[in-house]
Amino acid sequence: MTETTSPDDLIAEFDAERPARRLSGRVAAAVTLVALGLSLYVLYWAFRPGPVLPYRMTFLAVVLPLVFVCYRPGRRGGDRPGAADWALAGLSLAVCLYPLAVFDDFIRRAFDPTALDVAAGVVISLLVLEACRRTVGWILPAVCLVFVAYAYYGGYLPFDWVVGHRGYDISRIVVSFVMGTDGVYGVPLDVAATYIILFTVYGAVLDHSGAGKFFVDVSLAAFRRSRSAPGRTVTLAGFLLGTVSGSGVATTVSVGSVAWPILRRAGYPREQGGGVLAAAGIGAILSPPTLGAAAFIIAEYLRVGYLTVLVYALIPTVLYYLGIFLAIEIDARKYGTRSVEVDAPRFWPLLRRSGYHFSSLFVIVILMALGQSPFRAVVYATLLAFALSFLDPAHRLTPRRAVRALAAGTTGVLPVAATCAAAGMIVAVVTLTGLGLKASSLIVGASGGILPVTALLCALAVLLLGLAVPVTASFVIAAVIIGPALTDLGVSQAEAYMFIFYYAVLSEVSPPTALSAFAASAITGGNAYRTMMATWKYTLPAFLVPFALVLTPAGSALLAQGPVGEILAATAVSALAVAALAAATGGRLLAPAGAVERVLCAAAAVLLLFLSPVPVLVGAGVLALAIAVHLVTRTREARS
Repeated sequence: MTETTSPDDLIAEFDAERPARRLSGRVAAAVTLVALGLSLYVLYWAFRPGPVLPYRMTFLAVVLPLVFVCYRPGRRGGDRPGAADWALAGLSLAVCLYPLAVFDDFIRRAFDPTALDVAAGVVISLLVLEACRRTVGWILPAVCLVFVAYAYYGGYLPFDWVVGHRGYDISRIVVSFVMGTDGVYGVPLDVAATYIILFTVYGAVLDHSGAGKFFVDVSLAAFRRSRSAPGRTVTLAGFLLGTVSGSGVATTVSVGSVAWPILRRAGYPREQGGGVLAAAGIGAILSPPTLGAAAFIIAEYLRVGYLTVLVYALIPTVLYYLGIFLAIEIDARKYGTRSVEVDAPRFWPLLRRSGYHFSSLFVIVILMALGQSPFRAVVYATLLAFALSFLDPAHRLTPRRAVRALAAGTTGVLPVAATCAAAGMIVAVVTLTGLGLKASSLIVGASGGILPVTALLCALAVLLLGLAVPVTASFVIAAVIIGPALTDLGVSQAEAYMFIFYYAVLSEVSPPTALSAFAASAITGGNAYRTMMATWKYTLPAFLVPFALVLTPAGSALLAQGPVGEILAATAVSALAVAALAAATGGRLLAPAGAVERVLCAAAAVLLLFLSPVPVLVGAGVLALAIAVHLVTRTREARS
């Protein structure tokens, strides 16, 4: 990385969510004003909600024009919107307002749309696909078009094919897209227009109040100056900064720009240091209290409170970070890292002076536990973060800074909103054609109805899907197409959705297109492929733990569901499995481990994650055998 490369440049280069323009002058002022208006409207709606469909239509009517102004049509586009951009923005506003202008008649005509209704629906669908292409790339729009073609041409498939259907004309397809609470205006967009934008506004306010800098400083000050402290610091900073950024790549770059010099001085090789940075960044999406955008969709699909989803995520998050910390301890010994003196404030004085930044995070959880809706909880937390900003003269949210923060909250949700609207089109096709149940029967048939094989096929499918489309879209598509394959074999919806959620997130660190790892390698100057493989090693426990959710009834205990004793037992066994896997991938127990010990540890980890009495006993025995072999081998080497 050159000295002139800024974190913002790296985020723009590697984050699929950001080929955004750098606006200035009157255009920037106008965008700020519109974005501010949408933020205030969303905050108002959290307390005065109205009919959902007009709200979603209004939200999209603002979001689409902003996308065409704020995002380039291609990599070579300039920072000033051109005539075509303004034309698309105006067209977006017109066609999105058309249903609102004739709302009652528009909805009543859903079974007999006029030519104008169909034309407007086609234009809205095309504009959504273009907005999606600009913000997250061309693959998701291409996938949407494949689904549209399937809905239209599916009637030409042989009748005895599982995926065949009677076929639908353009009018029927468009009705499913834009004339109801499915399709473009379905649950994914609703989640973007309610949960996600409120959390991006909260994150922007928190960041502008100086919380981001505090989270890095407190992470630097938190650990003793041991040889593993630099790696622990990076991991903690990634976890804390994730509450502000909500993006794996953004968190990786933000932490890396500060922490890589520390890791380098500690003796980390470039690729291993990049692996730590990327693993910490991805962990931010998996971690309460904000999680990723897909977690909000889980709450809507399951019809449970968002706090319930946070509870589901607690134990898997602990296991994820346990795996990273164990890998850090192993690598600190493997690479002979050393402690580093860091010019950072002392922990307790820093916490006393600026620890108030944590308070709004706690308020979100406390208010939801007291029965407040997530909307109101995050609004109150935002107001608290705003008020507390005045305790720091350097970061107090004056009117100008507050406007910038609220506008940043809206512009930050644009890629997610475009993705959610496009993903809704896929959901509409799946619902219209019954593809979800048909795909489920294909997967179950291919696996022979064997749950472990079905789970493996589902995991591979989600990972492959995640290589092509963003996390939110891959979750939505997988939930409606792949999820039924798991539920048909007795897996609960909560376990199936969390299984899919984790693999959708982990697709960001899966070879060969791990964006967070690529961003980390740009910071460290390491080989991108080796950095990606190091990241995969750090996150490997997270690839196995989701299987424990679906392979055994005891898996529900990892979602903190059931008697306390079962939850604690399942957590302890899973933690032992993570430790065994860390030993296998890191190649170390008490000392460097040989091939035999590593194979035994890997086998023990897999067996332990079944969480049933017999596999657990066998897995514990295999792990004990691995330790025994290691001790014998070590003793022989010491004597020779």
